[in-house]
Amino acid sequence: MADAKQDLVVVESPTKARTLERMLGPGFKVEASYGHIRDLPKSKIGIDLKTFAPEYVIPDDSEKHARLLRKEAKTAPHIWLATDLDREGEAIAWHLAEIIGGVKSKMRRVTFHEITPAAIAEAFKHPRDIDQDLVNAQQARRVVDRLVGYTMSPLLWKKIRYGLSAGRVQSVALRLIVDREREIQAFKAEEYWSIDALLANHAGESFTAEVIQHKGHKIHIGTGEAADKHRAALADAKYIVKSLEKRESSRNAAPPFTTSTLQQDASRKLGFSVKRTMVLAQQLYEGVSLGDMPVGFITYMRTDSLHVAESALHQARDVITKEFGAPYAIEKPRHYKTRSKGAQEAHEAIRPTDLSRTPDRVKRFLKPDQLKLYTIIWQRTIASQMAPARFENTRLDVEAGQYVLRANGRRVLFDGFLRVYFESSDEPEKEISPLPEVQEGEALKLLGLDASQHFTQPPPRFTEASLVKTLEEFGIGRPSTYAPTISTLVDRRYVRKEGRALMPEDVGFVVTDFLSEHFPDIVDTGFTVRMEEDLDRIAAGEVEWVPVVRDFFEPFAKLVEEKTKSVKKSDVTEEATDRICPKCGRPVMIKLGRYGRFYSCTGFKKGKKGDPLPPGACDYSEPLEGQKEPQLELLEGEMCPECGKQLAKRRGRFGPFVGCTGYPDCKYIKKTQQKTGVICPDCGKGELVRRRGRGRSMFFGCERYPECTFTARELPGAAATPGKDAA
Repeated sequence: MADAKQDLVVVESPTKARTLERMLGPGFKVEASYGHIRDLPKSKIGIDLKTFAPEYVIPDDSEKHARLLRKEAKTAPHIWLATDLDREGEAIAWHLAEIIGGVKSKMRRVTFHEITPAAIAEAFKHPRDIDQDLVNAQQARRVVDRLVGYTMSPLLWKKIRYGLSAGRVQSVALRLIVDREREIQAFKAEEYWSIDALLANHAGESFTAEVIQHKGHKIHIGTGEAADKHRAALADAKYIVKSLEKRESSRNAAPPFTTSTLQQDASRKLGFSVKRTMVLAQQLYEGVSLGDMPVGFITYMRTDSLHVAESALHQARDVITKEFGAPYAIEKPRHYKTRSKGAQEAHEAIRPTDLSRTPDRVKRFLKPDQLKLYTIIWQRTIASQMAPARFENTRLDVEAGQYVLRANGRRVLFDGFLRVYFESSDEPEKEISPLPEVQEGEALKLLGLDASQHFTQPPPRFTEASLVKTLEEFGIGRPSTYAPTISTLVDRRYVRKEGRALMPEDVGFVVTDFLSEHFPDIVDTGFTVRMEEDLDRIAAGEVEWVPVVRDFFEPFAKLVEEKTKSVKKSDVTEEATDRICPKCGRPVMIKLGRYGRFYSCTGFKKGKKGDPLPPGACDYSEPLEGQKEPQLELLEGEMCPECGKQLAKRRGRFGPFVGCTGYPDCKYIKKTQQKTGVICPDCGKGELVRRRGRGRSMFFGCERYPECTFTARELPGAAATPGKDAA
């Protein structure tokens, strides 16, 4: 019947809601909570410091969603909470249940690893109660992170500068980057040389062999002079094949993707940031239109499990046989064991929901970046169930007087999974070519000698991929935390990206040193790992969450109070030098400024613009040697309407903006507005734009302001204000 009451289903995002509503049919009404519909307040700590009870509020931009859900829930026979299957999703489901209220028996919790008709139908056959242990684990994480942030941030503002922040995972990640940079700075390169000989067999086929021994010992050539002596001796030697060893080897494919390995490979192969990867993965999970119906293309993307459903394993064999031939398939499905101790957040690896959807077959339905990410997910899943690659490896030793040279060769006997996919690495794999046929005792012809100079290399700087890998190896954070952690470090200007490398800024060094000296636990990997293990124990129902939070916070709060009183700002942000001010003769120190560290006279004082300096003051300052001035991204063709100089992208206390390069003489800032395409109903001339008010709430106003002062909380003629999808 058309007027029959519908069950209410609640998910996080409108995209997921649209996909589910098409799959569930007319008996269900699917609404979105638009992420966390209830959270801790932004304006205060929001936690009782005696009981650690959190004070949850509904943000202004979520209030209308809450009203709508309460209204729909009153008449719905059943309420299905279908949020994601990890701790975050469980917590959102709990908050929804608390907000909606009403008869608890009407509420049912459902979870699924993929958004496909079969998976959804199966999930709705097996509802369950909300898992309060998972909720408590997320609640404990949220409370601890809030306590750290709201307790440490004001201390950093007082002792370093306003606007800084500290975080339980963020600060450890920053320390890893800073420590690596200091290793690089302290590294001293050592010179060494290698000598390669170009040799030919009886048939004239050439190959290269490297000198590895001299007089029975491993050779080390430290200077060019020594290399010349060895080269001269080798030029007169006779080259004989000393030994030839051949052996077969095989190589298995990498397991299917987890969150961290997907982020790493997407960074290395596709150049995607961690944040970009997760946005695209969310889109593929929540649903892409496939002809007449949207469907989820991949399973849930926040996971540290390597398990793959048996149905998918059997389908993989069929697809491999059809696409590549029977020799590439394996008799029994290959199962991978999850190494992570805390792999409780999801139950499957990231894989396509339907392996028969090859990238070629679905490319017309996907955007270019979606297709790139889907392709490597499909390839890696298929490869994980393909036959091993087999090789014939050859090791050839050549005797040349008192020297021994070695050449390694490899010939592919069967490409196996390599036909589809190979796992990338931070260190590029050296290509090994096949060697020509030779016999033991055969004389070889010397075609040339090449002596090459090398220098030992420092450890590489972290990239997003290698940082995620290290965080996972240490057990720091969980799949859902990697992307926001790295984004925070970059957005807060603790680190900057140079190419793919993460480079710590001066303020990153200062914050890390301050925390390492005064709060060693906060930046200690062992402490952070123990906290993650405690959260896992809470999720498993082994311990209560409040005692865990209390054991951490009470000593931490005392330490913060003590450091607030005992540490001086000058001890943190200033450093004495042996330089003398060239203007007044007073000592010069190094200070931390807005754009990094700089030299400053100890008598530095600056009066107001245009006014003379105060008596006895000095205005000497100078960048540190090698210190870079902040680079501005100039906007080609855009000039300042007030002074005529070029406009550039800049960053201020409240985020990025476009301003004049003539600052501080010209303070012009370009107003950037998000247009809506809706004409103002008041003046009929201007377009409505999205704006943010003083209370940080969003509203719509006429672009012709102040000539036209029309404003509205919702777009005229629209059902509701546009919201943002859950990340």
